[in-house]
Amino acid sequence: MHEKMREKKVENYDVVVIGGGAAGMTAAIYAGRARLKTIMIEKSLPGGLATYTNEIENYPGFPEGNTGLGLMQLFERQAKKFNVKVKLAEVQGVELEGETKVVKTFRTDYHAKAVIIATGGKPRLTGAKGEEKFLYDKGISFCATCDAAYYTGKEVMVIGSGDAAIEEAIFLTKFASKVYISVIHDVGIMDANKVAQEQARQNEKLHFIWNTVVEEFAGSERLDTVILKNVKTGERIPVKVDGCFLFIGYLPNTDLFRGIINMNERGYIITNEQMETNIPGVFAAGDVRDKVLRQVATAVGDGAIAGFMAERYIAESEYFAREFREVKGPQLVFCYDPTDARCREMMTVVEAILQKHPEIKLSKIDVYKGKSMALRLGLTGDPCLVLIHGGRVTEVLALPGLTPELIEARIKQLAA
Repeated sequence: MHEKMREKKVENYDVVVIGGGAAGMTAAIYAGRARLKTIMIEKSLPGGLATYTNEIENYPGFPEGNTGLGLMQLFERQAKKFNVKVKLAEVQGVELEGETKVVKTFRTDYHAKAVIIATGGKPRLTGAKGEEKFLYDKGISFCATCDAAYYTGKEVMVIGSGDAAIEEAIFLTKFASKVYISVIHDVGIMDANKVAQEQARQNEKLHFIWNTVVEEFAGSERLDTVILKNVKTGERIPVKVDGCFLFIGYLPNTDLFRGIINMNERGYIITNEQMETNIPGVFAAGDVRDKVLRQVATAVGDGAIAGFMAERYIAESEYFAREFREVKGPQLVFCYDPTDARCREMMTVVEAILQKHPEIKLSKIDVYKGKSMALRLGLTGDPCLVLIHGGRVTEVLALPGLTPELIEARIKQLAA
């Protein structure tokens, strides 16, 4: 006898935030403060990669610095202050098209009016022996900007030779006494841009170890030795260091959204400056986005915009339903630009004519302030007069061809 499958719970929210790093928590704070019913779903520890950073010295407002974990705990406290529900679960699937978005976990389907993707990413690892033991706060780091000060006067190693590796190695020389760079290529060959290469060659604190890859990370409680392997001779080269920085790539956590959300060739989500994706009501923020700088400060900026835009999207959706879609009878919509004299003139004409037809509802859309409402009607966002019946657009009259006679004729047809 088959056991009956357990029915999944359904919970309804205004906003579901997927991911609980700096971007996700900031988005949740903004949504919660706007009095939207908000849930943030995080599969592990709220705070994301920032929680593994020893010290964050470049986040504004903390002149003495703060630990990554300490800073993220403050973020979480603030989110909960605005009644954001925090759920520790892994998202297994999404349905993002349509007005109601569905975010699926093992036990519950969360229905939402808007979704914010803030799933972040993870650094690419070497796969070498002992690597897992020393990740993040035990000697292996992925952010020179975050952790360089901790290694003041110490010796460190950088793995990689691309732009990030060489530029971050140069930055590390402001703090560390010596910086080794393990490069897989032959002597003199790097993947970084020419300017960075030239600066690196002139920096006396940088020491290149060519034709090498990491074979093993070693140490007791903390990393103290990186064992390299010469790819040509097979020779093992142990190097004593206080820390190691990996700059061999970064992998966004976007597999769940492939084929649904537009991404670049590396898997980062493409958004505009409003954090909007290709699907209305779905936003992306933080390291998961295609962007230049991935830091807590930039994640916070992204999250603030995403939370604000989610609130605006929901408000506009409710207004659109009430003002347009749910109107049963005839309706005239004037899309206008208040800075345009012709628009102002036609507005007066339309209002005068409609005084004779009280059965027709007049709605106005200021396309100078924003075109989103016009776009929802399937319009371009240019000034025009729109005839609607029963919530359906029947005709669009462009501004250049409008005359009082034409307006009156169309209004009579609409009222008939």
